[in-house]
Amino acid sequence: MAAGRAAWGIVVLALLLPPLTIWPTPRTAWVPWWGDGAQGPVGDVRSPLPGEPAGEGVRVLAARGGDLVHGRDTQGRLAAGPVAAKRLAGELVGPHWLTGERVGPWRIAGEPVRTPRLGGEVVAPGRTAGEGAGAKRAAADPVPVKKIDRRLAGYLAGRPGPVTAMVKDLTTGRLYRYHRGERLITASTAKVQILMALLLDTPWRKLSKTARRDADLMIRYSDNHAADRLWLRIGGAQGFTRAGRRYGLRHTQGVPGDCLDLYCWGITRTSAEDQVRLMGALVSGRSPLPAADRDKVLSLMGEVVRGQDWGISAAACEGDRVALKNGWLKRVSTKRWAVVSAGLIRGGGHDYAVAVLTEGSAEVGQGIATVEGVTTRIMKSFRACTKI
Repeated sequence: MAAGRAAWGIVVLALLLPPLTIWPTPRTAWVPWWGDGAQGPVGDVRSPLPGEPAGEGVRVLAARGGDLVHGRDTQGRLAAGPVAAKRLAGELVGPHWLTGERVGPWRIAGEPVRTPRLGGEVVAPGRTAGEGAGAKRAAADPVPVKKIDRRLAGYLAGRPGPVTAMVKDLTTGRLYRYHRGERLITASTAKVQILMALLLDTPWRKLSKTARRDADLMIRYSDNHAADRLWLRIGGAQGFTRAGRRYGLRHTQGVPGDCLDLYCWGITRTSAEDQVRLMGALVSGRSPLPAADRDKVLSLMGEVVRGQDWGISAAACEGDRVALKNGWLKRVSTKRWAVVSAGLIRGGGHDYAVAVLTEGSAEVGQGIATVEGVTTRIMKSFRACTKI
């Protein structure tokens, strides 16, 4: 009798459910990035993560290894969301199959649509992502990469190098990279990662007065000995690297041992891309760092003392909020300066993560001028207020 009832239940269920069509699956190499980022072929359609509606699947407009997939949904709206990393093509995702042609509907009536922004800015269903924040439709226009390349080549001709840089609009996903393969030293910008590593183990509210004082000195005043004390507290190079992995960094590993009278955090090699990832982790709801601690780090970076607030701030518009950490270090081997600036420019409904790393300047002032010149020449193509 029980078997008969079960059989009738299966028949009824089959009649009620819509038919499941399995479309051909694409051959895709998934590459994890920050959180659940992945890559996919341009023109392909990607489903959002279960529970995160984003139209009816996202058609990829632009995707590079390590980027968040972004594009327009199957009805033409700009409404992308992150795609699960390492997702196998054809794997059953929720009630629908991930396919190369289309993805079954994911829209849930009345639910918001997520934009490509890390942390998930939300707008009303059916609206273009970014409109809810008053962003201009032009914000989704392609970045003029070749034009910026020519602009930087002209500016940097005759200036010492190497130079690497990246800007990413975390609100729209637009980005620009310059000399992506370069790995240069962090100098004192490593201090942000030291603090973020510390807060992974101990929230700010539970830190001792001494540790809080060291954090303030390290970020706002760039105090090296305070950095040394916190470096030991996080477990040195191993703790630094381990925290970097949790924040999604790929090219940044702590250097063990002593460098003259300090520990070796200042000669950590990194990429502009990793520094942008780290800055993104300060405004992302997907960050392993809780919101209160993210806000504290941003607060300290926004109150860097006068005289150390140069760098990416050169590209800020009136009314923008800037959170940054700069670094400057004279290499013993070359007697030349490494000058670095990384942080966030926030305004006009957008968060821009910016990192510029340079080496080879004869004087620190020359390096600062290079950093600021590169920043403004890139940001000029992201928004109109930056003037050269």
